[in-house]
Amino acid sequence: MLPPPPRLLPVLQKLKMAYRLWHEYHSVLPKTHRYTLGQRIDNLFIGTIEAAAAASFLKREEKRPYVQAAIRKTDTLKILLMILWETNSLDDKKYIALSEKVDEVGRMLGGWIGQLSKNSPQSLWREK
Repeated sequence: MLPPPPRLLPVLQKLKMAYRLWHEYHSVLPKTHRYTLGQRIDNLFIGTIEAAAAASFLKREEKRPYVQAAIRKTDTLKILLMILWETNSLDDKKYIALSEKVDEVGRMLGGWIGQLSKNSPQSLWREK
């Protein structure tokens, strides 16, 4: 009997799916980009996963910097993926498939930071 799969936050699940797709594409990038821009994108994906995973285990008041870091990395990912597409290193179909996943992660992270901001002690203090 197999153990049950670990449960991930939805944003981490989406990040994992996006990274798995990226991993497929990374190996077929032209060599001119595979070890430069491709490696940087790979590192950003991993950094985003690390930041989101770290935030998921922290107390609510400690999460914000990690979620913000994940958002910054996701925004950078979007730009670097666009560069790969514009230089024809990533075809339209692959770019669209990957961009949709990264955009969804960005929206989820934005919602997360919104929830943290809405319920933070500072925002509650401003309402009084």
